[in-house]
Amino acid sequence: MSALTVKNLHVKIGESHILHGVTFDVPAHKVTALLGRNGVGKSTTLKSIMGLYQGTGSIELDGLQILGTPTYKIAQAGVAYVPEDREIFSTLSVRENLTLASRNKNNGDAYKNIFELFPELDTRAAQLAGSLSGGQQQMVAIARALLNENEILLVDEPTKGLAPKLVTEVANALVKVAHKTTMLLVEQNLALVKRIAENVIVMDQGRVVFQGGPENLNDPAWVHQMLGVSGGHK
Repeated sequence: MSALTVKNLHVKIGESHILHGVTFDVPAHKVTALLGRNGVGKSTTLKSIMGLYQGTGSIELDGLQILGTPTYKIAQAGVAYVPEDREIFSTLSVRENLTLASRNKNNGDAYKNIFELFPELDTRAAQLAGSLSGGQQQMVAIARALLNENEILLVDEPTKGLAPKLVTEVANALVKVAHKTTMLLVEQNLALVKRIAENVIVMDQGRVVFQGGPENLNDPAWVHQMLGVSGGHK
């Protein structure tokens, strides 16, 4: 069963036609990786699902059409979004960032689960988010999304720009999250993708050119052809 179905999605930003009939399914209770070279439309796809960009076609969440729906209603319907550049409130504390994101102000169990997943955030709850390391800020961004009951989690480049040690920490957290929710993940770190993804979508020039299992990620020739990389990172 698909948690999310995108059909013939076209998106224009200004005079630029970014997405050209994008079509794919995101199976429920699995991690789907959305891959491709830089600039092929991956982040635009996530933002379009969130209603941040308008388009034509169809986006269905559990069979409900959400294309054209205001972003706040899409969030209320259970779509959580971890943006590429985190976009936390740097002048607020960690706890204040989480409190602002919570739709249920009495969800003590959700906070307990978050702090079990990210113990560092518990010890730094009173610290200003802007003073955290990049990896810790990414944890705040992910935790913020996980505070609510979600149908699907959209995660955009969670390890981008992080030091190797922090990449490992964020990757380990995502592995734990992957067991609990449907996820659509944009990520350049192929080692992480191979670790958690059960489904792979590849985009090129605003179109989907492949959808299937992750087996091909073990084929260096296929990876080089489809993604233009030869190692575990891009």
